[in-house]
Formats: sequence, C-alpha cells, structure tokens
Amino acid sequence: MRREIEIKLPVHDARALRRRLNELGFRRASKRHLERNLLFDFADRPLRRKGSLLRLRSEPGRTLLTFKGPRIGSGRFKERVEIEARLRDPAAVTGILEHLGMGVAFRYEKYRTLYRRNSDPLHAEVAFDETPIGVYLEIEGPKRWIDKVARELGYAPREYITASYGRLYLGWCKAHRQEAGDMVFRTNLVRGRTGKSGDGNEGLTKPSAAARA
Repeated sequence: MRREIEIKLPVHDARALRRRLNELGFRRASKRHLERNLLFDFADRPLRRKGSLLRLRSEPGRTLLTFKGPRIGSGRFKERVEIEARLRDPAAVTGILEHLGMGVAFRYEKYRTLYRRNSDPLHAEVAFDETPIGVYLEIEGPKRWIDKVARELGYAPREYITASYGRLYLGWCKAHRQEAGDMVFRTNLVRGRTGKSGDGNEGLTKPSAAARA
C-alpha cells in the first residue's frame, strides 16, 4: 500500500512536448502500448459515491488489479491511497468480483508511453497518454518534484487537472453534445494509420457511446 500523488496536464503540441521531455533528460521507460481499463462497482455505485475505485487494467505482458481510496485533501494535487496487485489469472478474479455482485461500471482505453529519469525519486514518472478525448500528461511523484517538472515543461499550477479520465470524458461528452458511454477507441488502430505520424493522435477516434455504464 502506498500514497499516490499525481496531476494531469493537457497536451497542446505533442511533438514539442516530447522534444522538451528529451531535453530535460527523460527517456522512454516503456514502449507506446494500449491500456484497457475496467472499473468495477456494485449496482448502487458505493465506490463511486465514496470517491474510490476498483480497476482491472490489461496491458501487454501483465494485468493489474488496483484499489484507490478517496481523495486526501483538496489541494492542487490528487492524493490517495493505492493498493495494487499483479494478477496471474485475470479471468478468475473477474469471476470472483462478478459472484460478489460487482459489474463493470465504466470502460476506458488509452495509449500510454512512460518516461523516467534515473536521477529522480522512486515512483516518479511522466506518462504520455493518448486518449479518445485528447492527449494528456500524467505526472506522478513527490509534490515538489511534480511542481518542478511541470514548471520545466512550461505549465503553471492553474493548469493542473485532478479530475479522473472518467470525469474528463463526461465533460467532453457534455461539451460535444454526445451521449456518454465508455471512453474507448472505436477501432484500435496502429501508429501511423490515422493522423500524422508522431503528432500524438495516431489511431485516435471519437469515443464510443455504446454500452452506457
């Protein structure tokens, strides 16, 4: 169990942002990969009401089950308790959750690339997230480190985002007058098939409105 501290930042120029990360000494800690996330809850959504979540995340080579508690405090950082376990048998765990009366409340996908520096603290990293509703950075680590990295990337504290991807998606749907469903890609395209190569929007499409949670 550990305490997670993070923020999100909107990315307006993906190429310039990647170039700046490189100038600051960040290097890719993972290849660009697709993450599929399932949020589980009971029918009356007690976890959501408490501000907690139970997430099953699938990515190449591993599946993780993560519990996140309610947000701690109300400052400019998102801080909460996180408990995470790597699963050997995701199907069995899913079956257990379903037999306990839980179901999938929300699905979301993103293409993620992780960046780290050897000199930085443990658990300090920058995630470059390409989602169906835009590109974001997620910076996780000690508060002072987050402020320093955000400042070096050209961001001010007023630009910090503490909302979840679920909340951002609902806001996107409202702004674009689309029915909310799951934040998933309609087609999981490979790099370069849509958009300009390297612009941070490869394979991005509008979110599916099917299967309202």
